[in-house]
Amino acid sequence: MNQETRSGAEPSRKRGIWPAIAYFAGVAALVVGVYWAVPGSGSQPVETVSDPVETTTTTVAAVAIEAPTYLLGEEPIADAAEIILPSVVHIQTSSGLGSGVIYDSDGLIITAAHVVAGDDEVRIRFNDGEQVTGTVVGAVSDVDIAVIQVDRSDLPAAVFNTDSPRVGQLAIAVGSPWGLESTVTAGIISAIDQTNCRFDTCFSMVQTDAALNPGNSGGALVDRHGQVVGINVSIFTTSGTSDGVGFAVPSEIAMDYAESIVSGDPLETAFLGVQGDFVSEGQAGAVVTEVFADTSAEEAGIEIDDVIISFDGVAIQGIDDLAAQVRTHRPGDTIEIVLLRGGETVTVEVTLGARAADLS
Repeated sequence: MNQETRSGAEPSRKRGIWPAIAYFAGVAALVVGVYWAVPGSGSQPVETVSDPVETTTTTVAAVAIEAPTYLLGEEPIADAAEIILPSVVHIQTSSGLGSGVIYDSDGLIITAAHVVAGDDEVRIRFNDGEQVTGTVVGAVSDVDIAVIQVDRSDLPAAVFNTDSPRVGQLAIAVGSPWGLESTVTAGIISAIDQTNCRFDTCFSMVQTDAALNPGNSGGALVDRHGQVVGINVSIFTTSGTSDGVGFAVPSEIAMDYAESIVSGDPLETAFLGVQGDFVSEGQAGAVVTEVFADTSAEEAGIEIDDVIISFDGVAIQGIDDLAAQVRTHRPGDTIEIVLLRGGETVTVEVTLGARAADLS
């Protein structure tokens, strides 16, 4: 018989009773431990550590038990909604419904220009249900922004975050889709500097997949802090409802034009002074087909057949992108344009000119 097998088997017969004793002793200890953990069974006081850490340590009968805990801020959508909802209003016009955002406590409301188009007065309903008449102060169709004045001086104004949002960050839309007031939907920022062309006008927008539907126009797109990053204005859809592609005017542009409307400053948009087309092949960009006389483009030395590939640091894929990026600026802004000329990269500095904005 194999000696190695014999020597390994022999001791197991001699110790056979001790594992059994140890086993039953362990079970008994487990039962006692469970008993002491039951409230009201004579156990030690249960101490819960409530510091904001990833786990909570509960000590019972000198045994440390790790259990998950829930931290403040784990409902960022609800937290943001609670902040912004009092600042979002429902707008009733002669032709339909929309939304707006209080941006000044002295009765100023910002909305989309197309919401109030053709109206001098609209009906405003606040989050608390109060209804008042609002006067349209002005509207700029070129950027789809308008301002309404109401006779109130104690309104809960929203905070506008004019920094560029990050692609992928949380995005929360608040408005009155289909007339359903104070509706909150959520998603992410899908893109920034996204070109959206409609009515032969191209805009640079914040894109989101937060559900937007008719009635959301003029409402708020906010971040997790409840700060406005954009004014919702349009959707791309094949169904007539939300397909997850919505667009908002960036807060910086919306506030800039809103302040010009209220102050009575000239409502002008930037003008470069070129006509162009898409590049047929090769590197993306906008190929210049005409340079208008006495414009910023001519003064900067831009030439026909130049291919503009960057405008103020934003990549240009085609002529629509160029038009949209020009519209994000105001007359007098000085920016850098990177272009290709004869196979070489050239950088030019341009001070943008002005043209009257479309106020219809």
